This record gives sequence, C-alpha cells and structure tokens, in this order.
Amino acid sequence: MAKSRAKRYNPKIDMNNPLSFKRGKLFYLFLIPIAIAVVLSLIKQKIGYFILDIIGFGLFYLTAKANSIGLEQEFEYYTKTLAKAPKIPYKTIAGVLLGVSTFYIASFAGGINLFKGLFLGIIATVGYFLYYGFDPRKDKLANLGDISPEFVLETLKISRDKLKSIEEDMEKIENSKLNRKLRVAVDKAYEILDNIEQDPKDLRVARKFIIVYLDGIKEVTKSYVELDEKDITEDTKERLYALLSDVENRFAKELEKLKRNDQFELDVNIDALKEQIKN
Repeated sequence: MAKSRAKRYNPKIDMNNPLSFKRGKLFYLFLIPIAIAVVLSLIKQKIGYFILDIIGFGLFYLTAKANSIGLEQEFEYYTKTLAKAPKIPYKTIAGVLLGVSTFYIASFAGGINLFKGLFLGIIATVGYFLYYGFDPRKDKLANLGDISPEFVLETLKISRDKLKSIEEDMEKIENSKLNRKLRVAVDKAYEILDNIEQDPKDLRVARKFIIVYLDGIKEVTKSYVELDEKDITEDTKERLYALLSDVENRFAKELEKLKRNDQFELDVNIDALKEQIKN
C-alpha cells in the first residue's frame, strides 16, 4: 500500500526551512479564482453575484491574513528561548474562518446544497487543524532562579524596541560611513540580546549596561537626524565616528564575555559614554 507523501506542518522542524514557513502564503492563492469571479460578475453586471463574490473574497482574505499572522507568532514563539503564548489565537481564528469561508463560497456563492456546503466547511476546518495544529497555549518561562522571566521578557522587549527606533532613524541618514558604523553597533547589540535570551542569568547586572548604551546610540542618532546634515561639521562627524567605534568595541568586548559566560563588568565606561554623548 503506497504511503502518502503529504507531511503535517511541524513548526519546531519546519521553521528552519524557509519554504515550509512560506506555506502559509499559499492561502492567498485561493483569492485568485474568487477575484476572477468578482470581475466576471461585474462585467456581466450581475450585481447579486458580485456582492456574494465580494463577501467571499473578503472572508478568504481574512482567513489568509489570520493564518499568516498566526504562523508568524508561532515562528517567533518557537525560535525564542523565553516567550509568552500568543494573546490572540490567530491560527484558531484562521481555521474557523476557513470553514466559514468554504461553507459560504460553496452554498451561498456557489449554490451547493447547504448540508453539503456545511460538510465541506467542517472538513476544511478539521483539515486545517490536522495540518497546522493549534496556537501555542503555554508560556515558555523557564526557572531562572531569582530573576523573574517577566523581567527578562520586558527588558528584551524594551531593548529591541529601542533598536528598532534606531534603525528607523538610520533610514533617514544619508551619511554612508555613519550608517555602516551604526549598523555594526546595532547588529552587535542584537547579538548581545540573543545571547542574554539564551542564558538570562546575567541580565540583572547587564540590564543597566544595555539600557545606557542603547539610550546613548538612540539619543545620538535622533539628534543627528533632527539636524540638516549639511550643517554638521566634519569635526563633529569625526567625533561621532569615534564614539560609535568606541561603542562597537565595548559591545564586542561584552559579547565575548557573554560567550565565555562571564559576568558583565559595569565600571566607569558607562559614565564615560554619558559624558561623550553630552558633548
């Protein structure tokens, strides 16, 4: 007896395969025949069918969108050491919407018997959950001793939000040399956060280091984009390059300590950075 080649979606395995992760985008392909039906009904001026098809298109679009968000949430959940279960179960919503959409398209837009349409809708929903499974339900909050997992998650979120803000400002900077230096510093900061996430025991000591340095980069970057680059002197630019080089070196140094499982050293470097930023 021949075995089926169809394999159930497994986020713990498939998240490492970019093609598997993109399977959720295939739901958007269902919109193509419905869109064609919408256009044809409009051309033929069949307003009733046009309205029915538009509603069906909307239902399937919501299904595809919910599925994409649900898979993205699940991907993030399984790729992080610490994570909270999604607050909104988008995969569950997508599975239910798929059943409703199938039932609607089959029976209302397609004219199939209601019981057959309902049967197809149920099959669609069951098939979705059999393949994709349900949303993660449990928080991934390991025992970190005297450090609260919520404290770790909050600190990591604040830090990543600061980095995103810095990256948004970087897009406004035309100075390629400055952009390169900022990119290196930001990438190092992301790497530090990833290492802390894998081994959060040093976070209580490292938190001040992270916040101060990220605040420093953010303040410098924001101040730079608020000025007209033409008005910034070469001397100021050189001092800024030197500051970012210093930050990069500090990040690299602390990252190496993290990889060796050494504790962060908080010394006068932080105060020195503050003084450099003020100037």
